[in-house]
Amino acid sequence: MKTVLLSIVLLTGCSLTKQSTYTLYRNSMTDSNMRVHVATFDADYKGTYNQENCDIAQQLFQSQNGIKVKYWCEKGRQAPTPLIQRWPM
Repeated sequence: MKTVLLSIVLLTGCSLTKQSTYTLYRNSMTDSNMRVHVATFDADYKGTYNQENCDIAQQLFQSQNGIKVKYWCEKGRQAPTPLIQRWPM
């Protein structure tokens, strides 16, 4: 019984897809369609905390001198990347 209660408590705190998770991506200088994962913002705060932090990071990365790639935030966890994009030949 204790094991079951402990399992329920632990699982209650876990969430595979948090509604407030945001992911920062960038493209590549050689391929503007490539999606490169930079960071995932999934702190356990309500509201727009993760979105705001992702937006701040995006602005800081994008505003650096000499940056030629584009940074952007998307709601949710990292989307799967096709194998060809992970290891280009």
